[in-house]
Amino acid sequence: MTATRTGRRAGGTLPGTRDRVWDAGPLTKAVLALAIVISAFPIYYMFVMATRTNEEAIDVPPPLLPGGHLGENVARLLATEDAYFLTGLVNSAVVAVTVTLSVILISTLAGFAFAKLRFRGGRVLLGLVLVTMMVPLQQMGVVPLYELMVALGWTGQLKAVILPFLVNGFGVFMMTQYTRQAVPDELVEAARVDGASTARVYASVVLPALRPGMAVLALLVFMQTWNEFMWPLIVLNPDNPVVQTSIAALNQAHGTDYVMLFTGTAASVLPLFVVFIVFGRQIVGGLMEGAVKA
Repeated sequence: MTATRTGRRAGGTLPGTRDRVWDAGPLTKAVLALAIVISAFPIYYMFVMATRTNEEAIDVPPPLLPGGHLGENVARLLATEDAYFLTGLVNSAVVAVTVTLSVILISTLAGFAFAKLRFRGGRVLLGLVLVTMMVPLQQMGVVPLYELMVALGWTGQLKAVILPFLVNGFGVFMMTQYTRQAVPDELVEAARVDGASTARVYASVVLPALRPGMAVLALLVFMQTWNEFMWPLIVLNPDNPVVQTSIAALNQAHGTDYVMLFTGTAASVLPLFVVFIVFGRQIVGGLMEGAVKA
């Protein structure tokens, strides 16, 4: 018993050491507080300007507290005919949700196959996935992809924005690495011994273990899809936009209406805040779990 206690104390931390290691000093706390203020101030100022008038927005010094014109600005935003902002919000939600669900499903399936199944050519296929991450296919493939959309007659339709992003090479690679760490081979073999099929192993064994990683990937894909601008600008019509192209049209229609631009930008950011608030615990848990395993 004495040897065991001594061994644990020698191999672990001494009493009181843990508090000293993790206790941040005043300078560290001050630097972190300053970093938070610097990072959050632009977002805060954007919402402040969304509640002001144009006359108040160009005051010197600029206002730092919210005003009382938010409802009026939102009404003007939705009434702007050239921007189709409400249509852009709905279209972006449809595109982002569809692409995120597809990427999560395909990435977890491919990650399970690459990490836990043995088949001929698996390493070559995974290498091809890595190659797609190294080449900027979106920039290099705009012209042939647009020609394909024209040939299919999909220009101006949401499926032209959805289809090219249903598979994500980074998502496949990320879920492959996460599956290797989160799902032990012994667990898969035990399910096989119990008579579970490959689909049952994926649904009952793999997916529950991948939830933290799926949450992180879902947030990254949703944000990337929601903020996509170049391809929707090329392939969609002005009367059927996504939210980012709506803001671009708003900028053209109201070049000097700074409050309108701030209001549109603030409205486009709100869904991202909602996603993070709803799934924040799973996202942070997935990031922390990955950091601990790394």
